[in-house]
Amino acid sequence: MSKVVDLFGNSTTNASLNWSKIVAAQHCPYINKRCYKTRKSDPDTSIGTCIVLYGKPPASLIICPSRLLERRQIFTDCFHLLTMHEPGNELHIISEISIPGGNVDYFLVSVKDGKVKDFAGIEAQTLDTTGTVWPERQRLLKELGIPRSDNAEDSNKSFGINWKMTAKTILVQMHHKIQTFEHVHKKLVLIVQNKLLNYMKREFNFGHLHNPVAIGDSMHFHSYRMDKQPDKSYKLALETRLSTDADGMATYLGLQTEARVELQIIINALQEKISANTLFSPFSIPTDTSLAPPIDDNINLEE
Repeated sequence: MSKVVDLFGNSTTNASLNWSKIVAAQHCPYINKRCYKTRKSDPDTSIGTCIVLYGKPPASLIICPSRLLERRQIFTDCFHLLTMHEPGNELHIISEISIPGGNVDYFLVSVKDGKVKDFAGIEAQTLDTTGTVWPERQRLLKELGIPRSDNAEDSNKSFGINWKMTAKTILVQMHHKIQTFEHVHKKLVLIVQNKLLNYMKREFNFGHLHNPVAIGDSMHFHSYRMDKQPDKSYKLALETRLSTDADGMATYLGLQTEARVELQIIINALQEKISANTLFSPFSIPTDTSLAPPIDDNINLEE
């Protein structure tokens, strides 16, 4: 049995779906466009692997950041951090804004009369893989009775999960960025799967983080689990919230940075990107296809 359990946003245990159509379309429902994860050797073929089984006992692990955009729940769960938001203000989601310390995946922005009133930064991180998931993906297609363009399902190549590099890299990045957010008195949120947060808690000193969260903290962690639904699909559900500040982040990393930026610089960058396409609507299909998470240089794409 293939270890790919979610392909192009659909649970692979649901045999009632038209899998031939789904695979041919190569469509990601979370960014409303073609899946951006393509093979290096065949850029016309999208890989489409969202969730895989890994470990003993096998756990369902999210390996694509786009999968975290389901129902835009991660943005809804950050509303309370917009302490300057007022009824009547519009909510916008802006992607890819550069600040000292690096780019931020998303900003949830409160807007009144076309002017930015408040914002929170949101980073989405899923597990990086090593090796190749392609043979498992092709084994799945064989099980579903879908023709393949190669015989990779017979390959003995496998994949692994790069727990250590994923955790260390994102935590260092967040430490760099939280300096800026704390300086301008705004919040930064890291979105991860519960499995990754549990790994971080084992490998790093998370004992000093606030649980329950302190709304005044600048750094927040939101972890999500994947709940199996009666129709065999997976549903993203908030499980844990933790919080800390820049000093707390430095406690377990032992790093220092002096990233600083004026509040107006960030507001100006957000202001330039506000449009009808960025307007937040939780349950509609996203119209802003720029919400696709950027392809990280550390993410392993297939051969």
